[in-house]
Amino acid sequence: MDFLQNYLDKEFLSNSVQEYLVAFGVFILFFIIFKVFEKGILKRIKKWATKTKTDIDDEIVKIVEKMPHFFYLYISFYIALRSLTVNPTGDKVATAFLIVLLVYWATKVASSLIEYGFHKAAAKRGDGAKEKTSTYFALSLVAKIILWSTGLLLVLSNLGINISALVASLGIGGIAIALAIQNILGDIFSSFSIYFDKPFEVGDFIIVGDHMGTVKKIGLKTTRIVALQGEEVIISNAELTSTRIRNFKKMKKRRIAFGFGVIYGTTAKQLKKIPKITKDIFSKIKLADLDRVHFKEFADSSLNFEVVYYLNSAEYNKYMDVQQKINLAIKEEFEKEAIEMAFPTQTVYVYQ
Repeated sequence: MDFLQNYLDKEFLSNSVQEYLVAFGVFILFFIIFKVFEKGILKRIKKWATKTKTDIDDEIVKIVEKMPHFFYLYISFYIALRSLTVNPTGDKVATAFLIVLLVYWATKVASSLIEYGFHKAAAKRGDGAKEKTSTYFALSLVAKIILWSTGLLLVLSNLGINISALVASLGIGGIAIALAIQNILGDIFSSFSIYFDKPFEVGDFIIVGDHMGTVKKIGLKTTRIVALQGEEVIISNAELTSTRIRNFKKMKKRRIAFGFGVIYGTTAKQLKKIPKITKDIFSKIKLADLDRVHFKEFADSSLNFEVVYYLNSAEYNKYMDVQQKINLAIKEEFEKEAIEMAFPTQTVYVYQ
């Protein structure tokens, strides 16, 4: 018994064998606690999370499940180390490594939650995969860069490094870089504005200045539009957010005004028939609602009528189909009534 006690009282590196055994016991105890949490409690929490309406708890459980065994090992080792007498240098190294480990995993968890948040935001807005490759990716990337930079500065600060000069130099360098790439940054921030404000989306038909076409892709710096002629028009995002955009996808119905003329030889009786003929034509067309038809003016070579109607569709092809049907019907009815359409003419009277 005395031999065992003497052995336990022997010291190595300022700690007795008994203290080392106690520290080892603490290490085993906490490691078992962590394993019980991982294999038992965490699984029960996971089952409970699947039954809840929200899925953020499922995401948190997934993140915790991804923690490596080394994380639990080192936490157990560090707690056990607290019961021993360790030289200052070794204690600083162990503490510094713990800080790096904790900040790394805290930042990684926050990064995963940020990515999850942007996925949910994109899904709610109906953006799907198309936004993931453009503005969504940019927002997520910027947030992650800020997060990891903050984590790095936090580690350096806890390690006793004076980060004031580093932060100041980064600020000056950031200003210089921002001035050098201000046009690029302007386009990037404009893409954020397009993402949040949504003046248009992929698939919308828009008119921007002299350009018109269907939006093909909204990128970080530019937006690509497929024009009616088939070519691809590339416009910077800064230009898009600083000009007027006509978005035809938002249009529920289209207002159309068109005119036609008849010759001056048309009788008053025939002129009075034209509004009724026009109304009868529109009564047979489902998508078109006639607003008005009037004898508008006496022009140089014709008696002009103006027709205004609403098309209950935003599609351009349907508009052209309906307009064609109206034009053919007017021509056909006018031929029945012997009403002649006008064309540019000039009559010269010669007096002798």
